[in-house]
Amino acid sequence: MDTARKGFAGVWLKTVGLALVLALFIFPFIFLLINSFKANTAITSNPLSLPPSLDWTNYRNAFEKMSYTASFMNSLTVTVLGVALISLFAAMTAHYFVRNQTKFNQYTFMMMVAAMIIPFQAIMIPLVKIYGTLNMLDNKWALIYMYLGFGSPLAVFIYHGFVKGVPAELEEAALIDGCTRTQTFFRIVFPVLAPTTATISILNVLWIWNDFLLPSLILVSPHNRTLPLSTFSFYGTYSVDYGPLMAGLVLTILPVMLVYLFAQRYIIQGVMQGSIK
Repeated sequence: MDTARKGFAGVWLKTVGLALVLALFIFPFIFLLINSFKANTAITSNPLSLPPSLDWTNYRNAFEKMSYTASFMNSLTVTVLGVALISLFAAMTAHYFVRNQTKFNQYTFMMMVAAMIIPFQAIMIPLVKIYGTLNMLDNKWALIYMYLGFGSPLAVFIYHGFVKGVPAELEEAALIDGCTRTQTFFRIVFPVLAPTTATISILNVLWIWNDFLLPSLILVSPHNRTLPLSTFSFYGTYSVDYGPLMAGLVLTILPVMLVYLFAQRYIIQGVMQGSIK
């Protein structure tokens, strides 16, 4: 009887603890959501109060002032192409490193892993200066190229561990059957890495979609701005338009939240496989 009570108490404490952690993480979004329906005076006077009604004026103003459709397409273009290029080139690079164990490849892989410890803030000023000299700023393609460079080391590191688990005999059998090395990679290796690709893709989507610092340094023209940059238009010289700002933030994070909710099982699957390896 005492054992059953202790077990029930343990489960209850664990449930309460998880509920508190959930409340801690979900509170900022709830705070943002309830204030997106309120006027500036109501937000500044009592930000924790519930809105008197669901007034969509802030959302209409935010949609117009942010140029939401154009900004959404800019974010979508940069995110989709950036994630696709990172996943493709990182998988190919990791496969090459694993299957060709030369000293040069080992040193190159170690240098890529070591590059992950360098903070972006340490190189952002020389980076902007160099690309400005080359007239490559205010260009979405330059931004995608930078995301490829900054996102590849971690992706190569993750892929490297998973490629080791792919039997080399599968590739040898495909080569014997007449496949080229390129066909072998895309028909045999890359499909096996699908859970890893899904995990890396979701992590990079969250990073690229929500990134503010790098686009703020590269994209200058209003028509090139991504959604996080567009939310900055609500900040004036001496004041902040809090209501539309809150609505704009909700509109910015909502697409990526939906993607994460639909793809979370792939993330869990990839993490579980990584823990087993």
